[in-house]
Amino acid sequence: MAMKNLKKYLLWFANDHVDFRLSEIEAIASLFKTTIIWKEEPSHKPFWIVELPSDEVARQIANRSVTLKFVTELWASSNKIEDLHNDLKTYSSNVLQHDEVFKKSSFKFKVDVFCNTQSYAEKMAKIETFSYLPIKGPVKLADPDITFQYCEFYGTDPNNVPAEPYHLFFGKLISKSKRKLIHDFSLKKRKFIGNTSMDPEMSLIMANHAKVEANDLVYDPFVGSGSLLVAAAYFGAYVSGVDIDFLMVHGKTKPTRKQTRHIARQGENVLANLTQYGMESKYLDVLVGDSSLPLWRNELKFDAIITDPPYGIREATERVGSKKSRTFNDPEAAARFPPKVIYTFHQILSDLLFFSSSHLNLGGRLVTWIPVFREDYSESTYIPEHPCFKLISNCEQVLSRVVSRRLLTFEKLREPTDEDLELCKIEDNKFREKYFNYKYNKSSS
Repeated sequence: MAMKNLKKYLLWFANDHVDFRLSEIEAIASLFKTTIIWKEEPSHKPFWIVELPSDEVARQIANRSVTLKFVTELWASSNKIEDLHNDLKTYSSNVLQHDEVFKKSSFKFKVDVFCNTQSYAEKMAKIETFSYLPIKGPVKLADPDITFQYCEFYGTDPNNVPAEPYHLFFGKLISKSKRKLIHDFSLKKRKFIGNTSMDPEMSLIMANHAKVEANDLVYDPFVGSGSLLVAAAYFGAYVSGVDIDFLMVHGKTKPTRKQTRHIARQGENVLANLTQYGMESKYLDVLVGDSSLPLWRNELKFDAIITDPPYGIREATERVGSKKSRTFNDPEAAARFPPKVIYTFHQILSDLLFFSSSHLNLGGRLVTWIPVFREDYSESTYIPEHPCFKLISNCEQVLSRVVSRRLLTFEKLREPTDEDLELCKIEDNKFREKYFNYKYNKSSS
């Protein structure tokens, strides 16, 4: 696509998961094999100005993203309202005045304000200032042909809001994002959840980081209640997983909702979640298994592996093993509840990388979390390295003043060799020990 054919767009973001915006947008652009031209370096501001080949590409990006709110074809922008109107009048006389679409189509105006609040009357007054636009069609508030988007940015400090906005933007709305899915997939309404079920927004972000698309084969080796499978299945992938917890896989754990504490759990499992959203055809299976002892044939390859392994804090880190013998009266219980030993997070991460190096397709992505102590975090200490993988992104989700977790996205570059075991670098950061030492010292002080 020739550079002269590029158009300017405004990406307007929601005010959460700021550190995940760039990696999500870049992953989506890579998925659709398009290049984004940045008019300025991406920042923590809630807007980015970019150039894209077409409205269709802009719509594709918006229709996958959950960090975005919407994408607008940008007609005018300025840090002063007078300059914005002057630029828009010039654009109107050069472009809009000669386009019959704007004289016949139904329309509405939409006003978005960041870090400020405005009444309906104030917004209407601002809309009236655009009356010079050559718009002749009827006003239609529900599903109009065209939505005109006006945005004001008042900075990011709610305790220091300026009298006038720092930046103003006007254009034509191209598409809203997929943020509605956050409500549609809410854990409050989900059939089956666990103590550590991933929230829908982050699940969808992880699926985007993994570049999940229709007919992919996606796997979660610590599947739990299957939140990540729901997100992957929504984007069209066939999903499967493994978990060592027999009760979780079979929906027999204690209810996590107070109101259902004494109610028998009927038909609650991972498949029930996918059925709830009409995606049961994407469900392959979820098995009881030990991810330290993979059960798959070497020939099996996945397009993406997306997981949230246990850290040993809210969920136990266990693998099959025993330091002493056990006996069961029920023969089936021995198979369902084998003896287990501690499975350190360092071992989990090591096994996960080696499994992924063998069972991911070339170009496939591994997306996983690691917990960190913020004060002693460094990439050399915490971030694993494997010769078969390239680290694509490293995003922080702050959990407290002391602790955060980082979402790591790796892409497979080549098939493993026998020497890779020695080349792999995974430090044991002893997060669990540090965490409980911190908790003990805090409670003792």
